[in-house]
This record gives sequence, C-alpha cells and structure tokens, in this order.
Amino acid sequence: MITKPPTLLITCALPDATNTRAAREFTVRRKPQGVDLRSFLASAAAGADAILCSPANRIDAASVGKLPPTLRVLGTFSVGYEHVDVAALHQAGIAIVNTPGVLSAATAEFTLLLLLAAARRASEGERILRAGKWAGWSPAGALGTQISGKNLGIFGMGRIGQTLAGIARAMGMAVHYRNRARLPPNLEQNATYHDNDASFLAASQCLALCAPGGDATRHWLNAARIARLPAGAIIANAARGSLIDDAALVAALQTGHVAAAGLDVFVAEPAVPEAYLALENVVLTPHLGSATAETRNAMGHLVLDGISAVLAGEVPSNLVG
Repeated sequence: MITKPPTLLITCALPDATNTRAAREFTVRRKPQGVDLRSFLASAAAGADAILCSPANRIDAASVGKLPPTLRVLGTFSVGYEHVDVAALHQAGIAIVNTPGVLSAATAEFTLLLLLAAARRASEGERILRAGKWAGWSPAGALGTQISGKNLGIFGMGRIGQTLAGIARAMGMAVHYRNRARLPPNLEQNATYHDNDASFLAASQCLALCAPGGDATRHWLNAARIARLPAGAIIANAARGSLIDDAALVAALQTGHVAAAGLDVFVAEPAVPEAYLALENVVLTPHLGSATAETRNAMGHLVLDGISAVLAGEVPSNLVG
C-alpha cells in the first residue's frame, strides 16, 4: 500500500536545499508571490497537515480559526515567533516548531561586524568613496573608534550573546551582560553580570542587543537608558527592532551622546525610519544577521525535522511551548 506524503503549505521563499527536501518528503503547496496570505490559506489549506512560514507571514487568531482540522503543526523559519498567535494555535491543537540554536554563530559575528562598521565609520566612508568625494588618505581623516580593549555590554545572554562574548574576548574586550538570570560559571566565562540596568549601561562603551522581542523588552533601549550609557557609546542591534525606541536613539545619535549605531532590524520591516536614513553615523543593513548559506540551510533542515517529528507522533527538540 502506497502512503500519500503529508501536505505542507509553504508561505515564503526558502533556500534551494530546503525546497528540495520539502518536495522530496511532502506534497507541497506554495503561496504564489503577491498573493495575500489569508486568501492563500483559505484556498489551499483544505486537507493540509502542516504550514511552513516566516516572520514576514503574520498568522493571527482570525487566520488560525480558519485552518482545517487536519492541520497538526506550524513551522516557522525563525527563532522568534511573535508573528504567530501561539495561544490560538495551541488551543486549536496545532504544534509550533522553530529554529533555535543554529543561527547563533552567524548572528553573533554579524552583530560584531555592525559594531565594527559603526565604530570605524565604514558606511560613511563607502558613501564618500562611491560619490567620488574621497580626497585621499589623511592622518586626520575619518577618525573612528577602536573597539578592541573596550567594554562590551550584551543585553540578552542566550546562545547568540554567549557566542558574541567569546568572539569579543578574543579581541580583548571586557564583557558585561544583563540577563534575566545569572549564567553558571562555565557559561559566564568571567563576564561581569549586572542585576540592574544602571550599572550595566554605565559599563557599556559598546552595547549589543541580543534579547528576544515581545512586550517585556519593547523599547527597552529608551531615552532614560540611553542617557546612562557612556558618552560616545556604540550600539549594534541584529536582534529585534522592537528593542529600540527609534526616536530616542535618533536624538542621541544627533547629539553625539551615542557616537554611532549599526542596525540590522527594524520594527516595521521592510520600512526603515526616515530619520535613520538622514544620519551619517548609522550603518543600516536589511536583516542580514543569519544570512549565510550554511545557517539558512541548517535552519531549513531543523524546521523540517520538527514538522516531520510532530507528524510522526514524536516530540521534537524545537517544539515551542
């Protein structure tokens, strides 16, 4: 007896390796580009067993209410899952799997790259070069800030934060961190734990945001906290746009209290606040933190592993909640 492969709805563009595996293991239905997500689900979800989506696909309670009773699992090609209504999915008996762990190295190294690029005025320098305005090397030209030997403050010491800390130590940076709880010594690796924002921010000559999104961290970096940073601080964010109060950061960049920032994520992506575009001391990148072939392929395999495990009646390691 030939068993029909389970049906998987794919709502986003995926790496080739993920597409190839999905086509081999599932009957795939894909959302065409430009088609509204709700319209696609309404027309294609009947009899489906699983959904594979991304943070660009918001699946709210209204969408969940229209999903068929055959649907057993939703996989999200991301670590975060703020874009799906977890409570509504669980109430409907639909499991959720994500992609934790595999993007730590790529996102950590990119966060450090943002810090370096911002501190060394790389984006500003490239614009000058491309515009044909470079007059040649000068001892006083385009002076930035050296980050080796500085204090690095890491807000959120999960997998990405810990990986970033290891890279920073190799550059001679002293690591300070703010976290929901102190890490055990084998994970802390001589980093300095702060149980309050005041001492943490005062120590953070460079600040890397590595915390999850959500209501608990929304606008964590606001005007009051920015004021506690040392004058001339450098900030990098490759985590969540919601962590930053954009108006407060723009004001601090304009006054120079924050010397520079590197930003890879934004609260209303793909829109970027106009005020950032007008500033020379900001490096802006389009959500590239995990964008390596190795990482994205690993993410694809992990989310498909989780979907397959749920459909086989198993409990996957990447089950949410």
